[in-house]
Amino acid sequence: MAAALESFLGRRPPWWDGAEPGSPEGVAALLEDLRGSASVTELAARSGLGRSRVSRWLGGHTQPRLPDFLRLVEAASARLVDLLVSLVGPQAVPAIAPLWQRMEARRKGVAEFPWTQAILRVLELRAYQKLPAHEPGWIARHLDIPEDEEARCIAFLRDTGQIRWSGRRFVVEALAVDTGRTAGVGPRLKAHWSRVAADRIQTGAPGQFSYNVFTVSRADFERIREAHIAHIRSMRAIVATSQPGEVVAVANVRLFDLGAEAPGP
Repeated sequence: MAAALESFLGRRPPWWDGAEPGSPEGVAALLEDLRGSASVTELAARSGLGRSRVSRWLGGHTQPRLPDFLRLVEAASARLVDLLVSLVGPQAVPAIAPLWQRMEARRKGVAEFPWTQAILRVLELRAYQKLPAHEPGWIARHLDIPEDEEARCIAFLRDTGQIRWSGRRFVVEALAVDTGRTAGVGPRLKAHWSRVAADRIQTGAPGQFSYNVFTVSRADFERIREAHIAHIRSMRAIVATSQPGEVVAVANVRLFDLGAEAPGP
């Protein structure tokens, strides 16, 4: 189980050595890891479970039954299919095998069609949903990308079941996909959005493009890194509950040590 969970998380979490994965404490630590900045109330609402029970489980006081645990994983991370595949493989649960295949196709394709991430969000905009009918080129103009790029991405999204045609316009079929499970995809996407930001800076496009080159102690660098992670989680929590959809934005936040190697003591 330990190896499977490490594969699912993509790393060995810091709480691993302090709790057995199958213990109430281990289950609580895993759920805490997955939920990020989501509150107990938000997690209870997403899962349809009682707030007091969720609070007890997250505190490690009691342990959820398997169905409730699976509902919490999906509510906290939208990655239940990934967890099941990591534990038993896709063929062991026939009900999820087709879904897993579609997710794998999406994971591999998103690196080739990175603008699909933005196009999916444009389809959720109130402005798009108010159009009398879909207008080819409308999305391209909104995102300032070539019309043939819009057409290629729309075709990929339809082929992989991420959008469907309603008869008048396209509708997003919600399904979270963890791109970190496919080697190389995450770095390629980060590089893509960094290039988009660089292009916007070069052309003087509006936005918050800030930087700060500084010297700090190793301990304070770690404090800044933790604040960076907390900021991203806080932002995601706001995004998760924000309505209506009016703006498609990119938060391209970077923090890195400029040293080629970590310095000695």
